[in-house]
Amino acid sequence: MYDYLDKYTKYLTVTMSASNNTLDAYKRDIKRFIDFLLSETVNDLKDVDNLLVRTYITKLRLGELSEIKLGDSTLSRNLSSLRSFYYYLIEFHNFEDNPFLRVKQIKQDKNLPDFLYYNEIEQLLESIEVKDFFSLRNRLMFEMMYGCGLRVSEVVDMTLESINLEERYIKVLGKGSKERIVPFHYGIQTLLQDYLNQRKVKKIGNNWLFVNNRNNQLTSRGVQYILDKVVLNSGLNKNIHPHMLRHSFATHLLDNGADIKVVQELLGHTNLSTTQIYTHVSVDKLKEIYNLAHPRNK
Repeated sequence: MYDYLDKYTKYLTVTMSASNNTLDAYKRDIKRFIDFLLSETVNDLKDVDNLLVRTYITKLRLGELSEIKLGDSTLSRNLSSLRSFYYYLIEFHNFEDNPFLRVKQIKQDKNLPDFLYYNEIEQLLESIEVKDFFSLRNRLMFEMMYGCGLRVSEVVDMTLESINLEERYIKVLGKGSKERIVPFHYGIQTLLQDYLNQRKVKKIGNNWLFVNNRNNQLTSRGVQYILDKVVLNSGLNKNIHPHMLRHSFATHLLDNGADIKVVQELLGHTNLSTTQIYTHVSVDKLKEIYNLAHPRNK
């Protein structure tokens, strides 16, 4: 059974150009299912029936197969991974049945993305005092994450070649290896010019835009660590993760009248519905402020 999993992950890598995060999630989901089958003394993926699938879902919900109980969103992704896995087995390995087709889609509540208000963004960014190369790196990095709506993976993978300083835009390689062009404002241009000048002085021998204190590529975990320190120093009493800067970028653009299709393009979303969740954020916040402030709402 594990051989099928190895072949499937190679298929995803070569044929589907799946990201490392997607591959890791699929491998984890499918391996967990195979481990479950072996614990039930089932040694063939063709022997999976509806009862086994129901038992598996129940154990996932109860947290018996992982460290914690799985929420609807994670559970839905698990089932999607396995459904896709069986599609592959039918297509390439003469399987006849997909037992996960008989499982109803799990309804999920739409979680509105967390974002920062504009004054909170200002407080966060202005708290970064530029006094050396690494504080300049931090200021530029978070200005770009908010100013360009970047995912943390897109930030750490950015190279010197992806920047057009004079024309003020960057080429971003997003999910599914899709490239998009994102402009940046004059403030970022100034910071970027200073940063590139200091980078030359340091004679860093690689093309990664953002480097750690050993002059190697900065990691996603490193970005979170730096952000945690910046948040603590800023005085903001909030749990802030890097993706909130991207959420804030989208929310603030829409709040200020940007066309939703333009925002979709800037974020690199394939489907407009993914971008539309940010319009719900704005409406919900308007309702919240109205309910708190209107004198007749008592």
